Amino acid sequence: MELGAYYSMVMSNLMLVLTVSMVSATYLLMRKMRGKKRLPPGPGLALPLVGHLHLLREKPLHVTLAGLAARHGPVLSLRLGRRDAVVVTSLRLAKECFSTELDVNFANRPRFPSAREVSFGYTGLSAASYGPHWRSMRRIATVHLLSARRVDLMSDATIAGETGAMVRRLARAAAAASGGVTRVELKRNLFELSHGVLMEAIAGAKGTRDGSDADMSKEAHEFKKVVDEIVPLLGMANLHDHLPGPLRWLDFGGVRRRLTELVNRRNALMHGLIDAERQRRPQEDHATDELLPESKSMIGVMLSLQESDPQQYTDTFIAALVTNLFGGGTVTTSATMEWAMSLLLNHPDALQKAREEVSARVGHARLLSREDLPHLPYLQCIIIETLRLYPAAPLLAPHESSADCSLHGYHVPAGTMLLANAYAIHRDPSVWDDPEEFRPERFDVNGADGQGQQGMMMLPFGMGRRRCPGESLALRTMGLVLGTLIQCFDWSRVAGAEVDMTQASAKILYKAVPLVALCKPHDNMQTMLHKI
Repeated sequence: MELGAYYSMVMSNLMLVLTVSMVSATYLLMRKMRGKKRLPPGPGLALPLVGHLHLLREKPLHVTLAGLAARHGPVLSLRLGRRDAVVVTSLRLAKECFSTELDVNFANRPRFPSAREVSFGYTGLSAASYGPHWRSMRRIATVHLLSARRVDLMSDATIAGETGAMVRRLARAAAAASGGVTRVELKRNLFELSHGVLMEAIAGAKGTRDGSDADMSKEAHEFKKVVDEIVPLLGMANLHDHLPGPLRWLDFGGVRRRLTELVNRRNALMHGLIDAERQRRPQEDHATDELLPESKSMIGVMLSLQESDPQQYTDTFIAALVTNLFGGGTVTTSATMEWAMSLLLNHPDALQKAREEVSARVGHARLLSREDLPHLPYLQCIIIETLRLYPAAPLLAPHESSADCSLHGYHVPAGTMLLANAYAIHRDPSVWDDPEEFRPERFDVNGADGQGQQGMMMLPFGMGRRRCPGESLALRTMGLVLGTLIQCFDWSRVAGAEVDMTQASAKILYKAVPLVALCKPHDNMQTMLHKI
């Protein structure tokens, strides 16, 4: 080895040692200073640079965190790379965080580098910190875009139309199959339906399938592909977000480069929708600050607001909100419906009970409608029990404290990330009888066990100020779709084998193995299915 090369290698190693030593000394000094106040318990001394990240290698993350909580208590302190974090795994502590004065303190979001890329510079509804911008975006979402009236209209037209289209495709596939029974990959069908509902509601776009019977349109397939590749790169799911600034520039695993490429593809889709809607709008349509007609698409509503206040409602504002609505309303709703059908197939008695309820209420001469849902309590129990066992966001979107506070008698410094483990809370044996079992009856308010009120003890849509504004739309969609699938078809498992309930390791609680089931039109629905 040449002397110059050897000298360069020695100096490089020396600089690395000095850097690690300085970071470690700074970290230990900060912990010592903060140690004067009683922090929540944790799993021992954190390692330099990575903190406790080495303890989180097992997947899924929400299961690992539940295991740590079982050893250290329902409020857990962790060091995740450069961030302090607190994890809560009890309903009482979640309520303390999100239904008391602490809710305002925990209303911020941590600023992950990946979130900057995905959320248009932290301006999206889910990533923006608490303040005027977030309140404005939240108001638009709840008052103009996801109001009760708009959800009702979407139920009667958009959701019903997409559900009818899916039923028609399944019926045609079964008719063409041997024995009148077809194999169906429900994940694709349910995603396409959820995407179609939002595509029409948000952008006013119809006919994305071009009249074909394909499982998924090209446009929906592209969007799904982008979302599926983005999700594993976000937040708690990657090391890149937790490393100190200088180390992040090394771009371990090419996270930053890959994320930039995917976000550019997604943004092109979103801006294309905005431009298309702008071209469709009548030139004479002028907006006011008053409540706008629900008949407009959501982008149309925001473009009308843009005319009255272009500085506030920019194209970036619209794209950020549209992206949140698509991302939050497609994968989460379709994933939950896939879990529900999987549970029903593994519990045929529950499936039969649901079919009998739907048949008694709706009959066989028409498809289930929005007006039927309040009269189908067991169907609602199935949905709630599915959300309990498999919440779409098992770790609620992370919060961050804006000031020092006290939680459960422990000190939580400003800037601490708060994670609420909904998955663990929903399976807490101190709250739920037989928490691992699928028992929809536990939510029956008229049931013999009298446990119907436990429906109030869950947080699949979050709690407090940051609660998901799309909750009503999601529940309505799931009720109409699941009820119609149960009404129209006989469902069974492939070769009688138990449905695989393994969970994927992702920010969204997906099934690791997509659900494939056997579908046959229900005998009493044959005449009706020929009409749609």
